[in-house]
Amino acid sequence: MQHIELIERLVDLTDPSANVILNMTTAEADDCVASGDPERVRAIDGQFAIVQKRGKIIRMARSLGRPLRYFIAKRHAGPSLVVAERIDTIREYLESEGLGNQFHPSYTRMVPAHHLMEIALLGCPDPNPTLTRFFSPTRNRLPTDLDLIGREYIGALSHEIHRWLDLIGPQEPLGVLFSGGIDSGSVFLTLYDALLKRGESPSRLKAFTLTVDGQGADAEQARDFLGQLDLEIFLETIDVPSSALDVSEVIRVLEDYKPLDVQSAAMALALCRGIRQAYPDWKYLIDGDGGDENLKDYPIEENPELTIRSVLNNLMLYQEGWGVNTMKHSLTYSGGQSRGHVRTYAPARACGFQGFSPYALPNVIDVAEGIPFIELTNWDHEKLYALKGEIVRRGVLAVTGLSMPTFPKRRFQHGAADQSQFAAKFPNEQAVYRDVFAKMYESPRS
Repeated sequence: MQHIELIERLVDLTDPSANVILNMTTAEADDCVASGDPERVRAIDGQFAIVQKRGKIIRMARSLGRPLRYFIAKRHAGPSLVVAERIDTIREYLESEGLGNQFHPSYTRMVPAHHLMEIALLGCPDPNPTLTRFFSPTRNRLPTDLDLIGREYIGALSHEIHRWLDLIGPQEPLGVLFSGGIDSGSVFLTLYDALLKRGESPSRLKAFTLTVDGQGADAEQARDFLGQLDLEIFLETIDVPSSALDVSEVIRVLEDYKPLDVQSAAMALALCRGIRQAYPDWKYLIDGDGGDENLKDYPIEENPELTIRSVLNNLMLYQEGWGVNTMKHSLTYSGGQSRGHVRTYAPARACGFQGFSPYALPNVIDVAEGIPFIELTNWDHEKLYALKGEIVRRGVLAVTGLSMPTFPKRRFQHGAADQSQFAAKFPNEQAVYRDVFAKMYESPRS
């Protein structure tokens, strides 16, 4: 349930119940952000978006797992700071207050992940926010021993999954968004192992895999993955018609127009809607989003802005983009997965689920950034791409005792549908998606 709090020009439209805080109470986490102490904010474990006001100072902080937007609205009495998760929530509020003519999506701002933002509400001119990093992992701190790295990395993943389970009743069903790839596969096996070690029944667990019109390579891969471990009983395929993939609807839910994110979100939305239809009361979903970013497993050759040196030399490049103090930083969207994680979060949220992405948590990213990628790859692309499977496979074996199958990388949107059918639905040109996005805001709604 959203709450609206208007106190000295702060309008807070966020929903604290959407936070997944693993190691303290909501009140304690709020106090950490309110303190203005970045070390205390770093102590919050989980995925969160928190807004706090002390006097004339507004402080905001978020992890990758939740978006957090703000907008300065002009009133005769002075500016109001409107804070919300979504662009459309800000728009609806402004229209309800007769301020709709001030709105444009590009005027909204995204709080960058891993930064404590402070805004002083002092009147005109508009206050300029200050940013202080609260999460700055030490790079290259681990040795080159892949067994040790894997054990540390999957050990951190397991620790966060155990903390998540501590928050959930032992009878609640748990769904994994599952393709049989390295990230979703390792999350499934680590969660399965955690349930066994806790003495809880794994029968509450399902691995949900998407097919479109009965097509898609992920279903076969998922079945192969689980079959090799005699765990195929946990697999449930959710089949949807291709008519369920509506570009305009996906962009409305996502509130973005980047082609790969739109395509991924389309599949996530179709899968979440299929699960919701089959299981009206289901609440908890977990996924592997963030794993590619952590272990830098994207084809560098496909992005003309990147080189292997830029990827390996820049702290959390895939998580944060080029950084808040650079020319390439977008105030409207922030960068990297800080922008793109909405592809996973928004579809689950729109379907009434509480999603959880343990690979996107700071404690897991901290281990990933400690990996000595340069030493391990000597700037070789192919060695970098092969590294992820080796690290995760060894880590899963060390933590769970299970031998995880590994398959070549494939994006979610490419594995859930027939590729000719997919290409007809989803063009690669960003301009197509941007035009759809722009038309959503061409005029105020009645």
